[in-house]
Amino acid sequence: MNKQNCYQSTRSAQITASAPEAILQGIAPDGGLYTMRSYADIGFDWQAVLNLDFNAMAARILAALLPDFSVEEMLALTERAYHGKFETPDLTPSVPVGEETVLELFRGPTSAFKDVALSMLPYLMRVSAEKCGCRDEILILTATSGDTGKAAMEGFCDVPGTRIIVFYPEEGVSLVQKTQMATQPGKNVKVCAVRGNFDDAQTGVKQAFQAIQQKHLLEGRSIRLSSANSINIGRLAPQVVYYFTAYQAMVRSGKITMGETLDFAVPTGNFGDILAGFIARELGLPVHRLICASNANNVLTDFLRTGCYDRRRPFHLTASPSMDILVSSNLERLLYLLSGDAQLVSRLMAQLSDQGCYQAPPELLTKMQRVFWAGYCDDEATKQTIGQVWREHHYLCDTHTAVAWNVAQQYKAAVPDHRPLVVLSTASPYKFPEAVLEALKAEQQGDGFAAIRQLQGVTGVPVPRNLCGLDTLPVRHRDVIDTEQMQNYIMEKAVEQPWNP
Repeated sequence: MNKQNCYQSTRSAQITASAPEAILQGIAPDGGLYTMRSYADIGFDWQAVLNLDFNAMAARILAALLPDFSVEEMLALTERAYHGKFETPDLTPSVPVGEETVLELFRGPTSAFKDVALSMLPYLMRVSAEKCGCRDEILILTATSGDTGKAAMEGFCDVPGTRIIVFYPEEGVSLVQKTQMATQPGKNVKVCAVRGNFDDAQTGVKQAFQAIQQKHLLEGRSIRLSSANSINIGRLAPQVVYYFTAYQAMVRSGKITMGETLDFAVPTGNFGDILAGFIARELGLPVHRLICASNANNVLTDFLRTGCYDRRRPFHLTASPSMDILVSSNLERLLYLLSGDAQLVSRLMAQLSDQGCYQAPPELLTKMQRVFWAGYCDDEATKQTIGQVWREHHYLCDTHTAVAWNVAQQYKAAVPDHRPLVVLSTASPYKFPEAVLEALKAEQQGDGFAAIRQLQGVTGVPVPRNLCGLDTLPVRHRDVIDTEQMQNYIMEKAVEQPWNP
């Protein structure tokens, strides 16, 4: 596959695209996700980038993953995307906590790990449009389980030539997450709650996306659809970078020597964050195991242990809502990368859609289990973990990070020859203050915003500046619809000019 069509659909080797085309389209016409056939074949010099700062490292990694962009172009984009947006000099600091190292990915403008990728995606999308000669307005459709929505809107806010519609489950996000989205300013952003869970919202976006494209419903209107979810390779690629920064930090701290392997524990819902770790491994980074940590919605745990993916199970609303997902979209990229068989992936995805389940072939399961280990913990264990980590290490973690920490300890107990371990911390504890307060045995007084102030008083941990005064901002978005209305809602907003939230 040459540079001009280095990406293909996970469901058909005949559907190909250049990197800029893949970023603009978001999802392949057949419903598959764009991926390279092999990231290992790039021949990336992983050791050379470990001597660079974040921007230079990101530029080299992204130029390798997204051909048609030069290192020089990427360096200019990373500097524009990240300069002045993060609250710490190190965008993704690695912090020692007991025997482990916590990779803090929540120091960006919305206090969630999505900021690393979604600060970059608008710039990638604009340059991709230029490279493809696209003069159409880009309408971005995104479903969120809590964090992607705000981070995407923050990234795309008032970016010329773009508009974005975010759908979130009405009862499936925290008060802080909901308020972050509902108060988002910008003339090109629209937020809508969906009566249902995240899977309903995500499926609705995918179905509307395909229907609008296949039926040419926006033909002649100079509007092109795209996505800011991790189904978009332009969203996924920047996430690969922080696995390299974590490794760099571990080497510099003396916890490992160059070439020694690491384990990473990743709180996982839609499988994008952990897949970025797999791609880093394919590029040569010495990753031993990727530990897939799930909450009570443990469909991925069962799959990685048995090879059976079955979404026909109760859906749990948990204290870690960004992981409340039963259909993990990015998993199909892994299935393709390990099998090399687009027909197999297409067949499995059809079975998931039609029957609600599929069984991976034994040889594919064996390949997955060589790299991935899986576990889960429920809400009670999550809160116990928050309390334990605070008491023993005086480190305050959110509910998602606690899931990863808990499963990491399960892994260490089960695998005596484990490597030094990095736990990915994906959100600030102040995004879920009620659950964190409960974990610390503090009686909550007032709503979620009172809980923020109370949590700071109890712990002394500073509140991220983007969350200070959030409850005083005007509410700009109040739309609520059923999932069946999503396509009509998109079409209505696509042609509505201007948007006045």
